[in-house]
Amino acid sequence: MILYLDTSSLVKLYVEESGTEEVQGLVGRAELVTTSVVAYAESRAALARRRREKYLTPAGFRRAKAALDADWDSLLTLEVGEALSRSAGDLAERHRLRGFDALHLASYLLVVREFASEDVLFSSADRVLHRAARRAFRAARPKVARRH
Repeated sequence: MILYLDTSSLVKLYVEESGTEEVQGLVGRAELVTTSVVAYAESRAALARRRREKYLTPAGFRRAKAALDADWDSLLTLEVGEALSRSAGDLAERHRLRGFDALHLASYLLVVREFASEDVLFSSADRVLHRAARRAFRAARPKVARRH
């Protein structure tokens, strides 16, 4: 199974919060974990916000940031180019998404296309984005006739 993590799920690997165990389990079962390059900046911003809000101690913040940096090279990261950006723009309009959420969805759909014979799961704590990913996935993958 290939797993796509948006930033809300990626951060759960470094900050204990609701859903952390579920994401850790998915990552443990995945053959390949993917995300967009934008997830790095978003994750660093999320960790910094948690530090400012005193959810993370200074030492906890440093550990989380070091763990993200250590894991980053093991992820298949998708670059944001012209075609992906335009696809994200269309998805933002169609699904009423914020810009980075649309980039995550466009990146996920690229992984779905590139690994068409594989199971590709999308993980996000954002309900709007997760619902959009389910709808877009169904549209991207043609239905296979079932045998009776």
